[in-house]
Amino acid sequence: MDSITQAVLGASIQGALLGRWQGRKALLYGALLATVPDLDVVMEYGDAVANMTYHRGFSHSLFVLSGFALLLTWLARRFRPHPGYSANRLLLTLWLVLITHPLLDAFTSYGTQLFWPLMPTPTAWSSLFIIDPLYTVPLIAAVVISLFTGLREQSWRIPAVALTVSTLYIGFSLAGKFMAEQRVERELARQGIQAEQLFTTPTPLNTLLWRVIVLDGEDYHEALVGWFDDEPPQLQRLPRGTHLRAQLAGSLMHQRLDWFTGGMLRYDQVDGHLIVTDLRLGMTGFHPFRFDFAHLQDDKWQVHDPIDRLPFERGEAEHLVLLFKRIWQPELKVPLLAWAGELQKPFLTETRSQ
Repeated sequence: MDSITQAVLGASIQGALLGRWQGRKALLYGALLATVPDLDVVMEYGDAVANMTYHRGFSHSLFVLSGFALLLTWLARRFRPHPGYSANRLLLTLWLVLITHPLLDAFTSYGTQLFWPLMPTPTAWSSLFIIDPLYTVPLIAAVVISLFTGLREQSWRIPAVALTVSTLYIGFSLAGKFMAEQRVERELARQGIQAEQLFTTPTPLNTLLWRVIVLDGEDYHEALVGWFDDEPPQLQRLPRGTHLRAQLAGSLMHQRLDWFTGGMLRYDQVDGHLIVTDLRLGMTGFHPFRFDFAHLQDDKWQVHDPIDRLPFERGEAEHLVLLFKRIWQPELKVPLLAWAGELQKPFLTETRSQ
């Protein structure tokens, strides 16, 4: 999730558990501590694929953060003891502030390595968009009110209520994800399509309209599914370009990207370059993680080292407006095929020289 959401989540947790003793300082301590796991973004791992796939790694590990919480508790009790609360209460607070950061991240589509140094596919429950105002606003409101009240007496209950509301909202997002998957699976069964894999993610800034991706051999299907839809989902078939995978058989970075994304990748030959796109993130046709893996030279593919990331095309405001309209108007046609065509357009900026 975005840094503001993580900060107000940490502030709300510490405010609810230690605010009656620490006052407003609890909000500051919680906000600062909650942002610590994202400090790994300043680290350089060698190329664009490594930077993507090592992010949310060791710094988001439940094992590492639990140990860090123990260390911080020992240091605080050793050098800044407070008679008002026990070491156990302090440990619980610090632990919750730290581990809720990667757990919240795991509800997005990016992928979070909760069990580092073990190497299962990164966790991506993908029920929340990376920025979701309906999740964040109650926490922001609680922090602002708490700054005025000082969290004394019974006002510590305000962040506790906000945390309850935001947690219930996560439950609603999981219900939406289940709804979308069930509707698409019924349509797949009706059409006799044997899905290799299915990935569901909310469209930007909401949990009312869902984007469902279905892998199907050389192709994949995309569908939009909303809470207010009356008709079955319309599956749009798109080329996945998996025949190009063989050209990257020896690339360790491709293997790592394939592992990190759970195989939700698309391959395009554009301007003599082999472009690999992570389909999970962004809107159809406008994906933040696209990588220039190889180029043609003398009719042979030359794999790059290091791998570059293409400039991020966010799409236009009208794309987002159309998606919001689609929530309330299920009959509205969203041109997913045309949007996906953006992935095969020539580069707008200069790429790596051949």
